[in-house]
Amino acid sequence: MTSTADVGNTVDHVPAPSRERTAWAALRPLVLRLHFYAGVLIAPFLLVAACTGLMYAASYQIEEIVYQHELTAPAGRTSLPLSAQVAAARAAHPQGTVTAVRPGAEPGQTTRVLIDQPRLAESTQLAVFVDPSTGQVRGTLESYGSSGALPVRAWISTLHRQLHLGEPGRVYSELAASWLWVVALGGLVLWVARRRRNRRHLIVPDRAAGGPRRTLSWHGSVGVWAVLGLLFLSATGLTWSKYAGENVDELRAALDWTTPSIDVSGGDHAGHTATAGHHAGGADVGVDRVAQAAAAKGLSGPLEITWPAKSGAPYLVKEIDKTAPTRLDQVAVDATTGQVTAELRFADYSLAAKLARWGIDGHMGLLFGLANQILLALLAIGLITLIVLGYRMWWRRRPTRGFGKPYPRGGWRNVPWALLAPLALLAVAVGIFLPLMGISLAAFLVIDVLLGLRARLGAQS
Repeated sequence: MTSTADVGNTVDHVPAPSRERTAWAALRPLVLRLHFYAGVLIAPFLLVAACTGLMYAASYQIEEIVYQHELTAPAGRTSLPLSAQVAAARAAHPQGTVTAVRPGAEPGQTTRVLIDQPRLAESTQLAVFVDPSTGQVRGTLESYGSSGALPVRAWISTLHRQLHLGEPGRVYSELAASWLWVVALGGLVLWVARRRRNRRHLIVPDRAAGGPRRTLSWHGSVGVWAVLGLLFLSATGLTWSKYAGENVDELRAALDWTTPSIDVSGGDHAGHTATAGHHAGGADVGVDRVAQAAAAKGLSGPLEITWPAKSGAPYLVKEIDKTAPTRLDQVAVDATTGQVTAELRFADYSLAAKLARWGIDGHMGLLFGLANQILLALLAIGLITLIVLGYRMWWRRRPTRGFGKPYPRGGWRNVPWALLAPLALLAVAVGIFLPLMGISLAAFLVIDVLLGLRARLGAQS
């Protein structure tokens, strides 16, 4: 559970003498102390991540409402050829280069033509929205990244990712993701290990309790319900982080868990099949012929057709339906013959690659559509609740002045070396793999030592 502290000795039970020699009795003070520091010092980062994450969970609906005119058009009986729709977008915006087109997947949806313009920021393109029935341009907006986020969703996404502070801002989100799983698991262990008369109060708040006990009961039971989701958000969030993300990528590469890619050169490539028919040079067959070739291979639904990156390269057609059941098949189509030169089927992905894809899409609220977004919103609200309740407990037990009373130090001396040594090595390994967590953990230790010296000097004076 993400909290700032347990309630303390006035609320928490004291282990029976017969259990004081158990491994948990020795470890419990260490877990309490870590939970305290992580809660007080890291919870502000988690609170910001939860609030901005809650905004992002609603960003898809906000985007649809704000840009309804651009995203939708009156459904017509017939549609113009895709090439005519692209030509309409070119005519409206002759500057720049057309890089891709996303045909309307359903009646009433506009076709999105993506144009690369030098004036736009990195990973941003101009999206021109065309009525597929009339060829009328209904508007233009900036489109960010592979998800095609429009300005309002892109703004919320950037706020969640780095608070609009650029690369330095990514430190906040990585720090939150690095510690979320630690605090959640630590809180879960502390809560489950408590002795209670009614086991039902493990997952349901004890409404008969009063004062600090009532706060702790709500904090613990909410955390039990949220813990799996919080662990999921922590793990998937780290894949986007700057420093830990690099280590995650290296680990995936070492274990051969990387996502396969299609060969856009037209030759054979591991993970997909190739067919003959690639020729450099010659007239471009056009986007209509490319779309027909992809349809013949079974690609349907939301599609993105990407123009050749260079002379002699093929078109790339890929499904972009990330909702379950996932449709992410891809084909490469020769620009001069209209023949499919390579295929990459999502069914051929390794299990690890599929899990990575599903994890990222679940974190973004795409995998299960609206249900996914509602679940993310509930998790964000749960995390905010846990933090507020944790700070309430800390506030009620703090001294009149100062940081607050941590749990008694020196607990590590009671931990058997056979258990302490592996834990220390594990902490070092995790700190190396998650650098910001390692640095902040070292900072916690420094703060702890300084507080101890201060207390010792105060006792001697």
